[in-house]
Amino acid sequence: MEKHKKTKLEWKEILKPEVYNIAFEHGTERAFAGEYTDNKETGTYSCAVCEEPLFKSEAKYDSGSGWPSFYQCLDPAAIIEKVDNSLFMKRTEVLCSSCDAHLGHVFPDGPKPTGMRYCINSLVLKFSKS
Repeated sequence: MEKHKKTKLEWKEILKPEVYNIAFEHGTERAFAGEYTDNKETGTYSCAVCEEPLFKSEAKYDSGSGWPSFYQCLDPAAIIEKVDNSLFMKRTEVLCSSCDAHLGHVFPDGPKPTGMRYCINSLVLKFSKS
């Protein structure tokens, strides 16, 4: 995976403020407010920051959480998982391995075959139809 070598300041100058907030300040969008929460089209979800492909629509499902949810990523090398102890709870943060953008979190309560639920913010995704 090729790393994008921009600094946070360089990303801040390029990205919309709401995208930067989620990607590099670990923000989140409101539940059920994201553009892709209810998207059912066939295609690929990429990182909105660096355009690295992350998820296929075939792995997307309605988790009821209010964020686009996937049971597996396109390529395990495309994401980094990090322990997140913020907000007085232990979670696993998901980052784009190419640009280090915060994408959301992953939880071990998803459907088969993986049992995982990747809850990802729509603002840090870019969707391309197949």
